[in-house]
Amino acid sequence: MTHSRGDRWLALALAQAHVHARIERDLHRRHHIVFSEFTALKALSSAELQELRIQELAEATALNQSSISRLVGRLDRLGLTERRKCEFDKRGVYIGLSPAGAELLATATKTFETVLNTALETIPDAGSREAICMLLDSSLVR
Repeated sequence: MTHSRGDRWLALALAQAHVHARIERDLHRRHHIVFSEFTALKALSSAELQELRIQELAEATALNQSSISRLVGRLDRLGLTERRKCEFDKRGVYIGLSPAGAELLATATKTFETVLNTALETIPDAGSREAICMLLDSSLVR
């Protein structure tokens, strides 16, 4: 049976939802953060000086302005990020990874990798599972 591109996309989306739900649950249960907070911390840790302007962080996390503002507020309240003034533009503010944020990210990344690998193995559709694993193991994904 030939599957259309739409059928394959739906299978991929369902597989992604399966994996995402497992990761979200374990990040929250073990580290008290949600996936979007994890991705924000990862983006900050990868940035030069471990800081980004809020718009850059929004782009790195695929969140809109309203959602990123709320997310940054939560991360600030948890002490995982800190606001930093721009040296060259005093009106500019950077969101920086705090030492506590870096520490949490290190342990949460271990959880993420472990749960990801387990969740990938349990994707119900074998074809989707194989395709996703091949893609993740290839050089096509940076």
